[in-house]
Amino acid sequence: MSSIGIIANPASGKDIRRLVSYATTIDNQEKVNIVKRIVLAAQSVGVDQIYFMPDSFQFGWIVIDDLEIDGKLTASCEVLQIPYMACAEDTTRTAAWMEEHRLGCVVVLGGDGTSRAAAKSLKNVPLVAVSTGTNNVYPDYTEGTVAGMAAGITAGADNPEEFCRRDKRIEVSVNGEFKDIALVDAVVSDDLWIGSRAIWDADKIEYIVAARAHPASIGFSAAAGCLEVIRPEDDRAMALQLCGREEEKAVRKIKAPIAAGILSPINIQSVQELHIGGTYSFAASHHCMIALDGEREVRVREGETVAFKLTRNGPLHVNIEQTLEKAVQHGVFSRD
Repeated sequence: MSSIGIIANPASGKDIRRLVSYATTIDNQEKVNIVKRIVLAAQSVGVDQIYFMPDSFQFGWIVIDDLEIDGKLTASCEVLQIPYMACAEDTTRTAAWMEEHRLGCVVVLGGDGTSRAAAKSLKNVPLVAVSTGTNNVYPDYTEGTVAGMAAGITAGADNPEEFCRRDKRIEVSVNGEFKDIALVDAVVSDDLWIGSRAIWDADKIEYIVAARAHPASIGFSAAAGCLEVIRPEDDRAMALQLCGREEEKAVRKIKAPIAAGILSPINIQSVQELHIGGTYSFAASHHCMIALDGEREVRVREGETVAFKLTRNGPLHVNIEQTLEKAVQHGVFSRD
């Protein structure tokens, strides 16, 4: 039996960056339509069982009811009966269930933060990440049908790892104690207000550690990307120390797309390259906050030592195009 899991985040794409930039909005009804296309495509390539994360918008129930009414549903579908609290922990807990039950693949709809929450639990179950959030770098901008095809083919493969890469992650520690992870970037800010969670003000940023960097992305990893490109497959990262508006301290002055439609001036005091297994650390000169993949998560007190370690302990990330190309080679779409 071939199975996939679907985690759709109803809160993705609704943070403060919608108010301070010109980002695209994907509403929950469109997410329902995307999930329907994922389900229809996955069952068309052999998926028998589909599990949904429970959520406040009830994506799973809506999709199941609508497709049953339309007479289109052939796979067995189930909304998991596990507690949910309308927070990121729902994604982490659901992904843990899907990992424990060895599903063939998990499809995550959301932004960088949703993918990160799932990656905390996914070790050996492949991940298809579909972008429906803000300033997305990690998830793929892909059509739901294509995502469903890739997930279904991966789930039914004898060796699903041939369709995936093991992603990098940044492991964050404070005073030697592991705290959390980031898949894209870890950003240190002197803004301690956690209410909005999302981080967007470049003048308040002190450090950026980016596991991937490209000027074609949006967010603080683009600041590193406007210096040098670091691809997901590269075994390295970049650490930047910024100096706010103190241009006299800057060794490099750039502008970068840190939010949709906004290129902000960035003054860089120092640049350091990290390789797999390497660590970048600093002692906090004052209270600060660490944002992981765009969301404030870890408070740091004055005098504490912060360390960012680059590893290949991230999830198995499905390469969608490569998966479908190999499917063509193996005759998956042949009707003969």
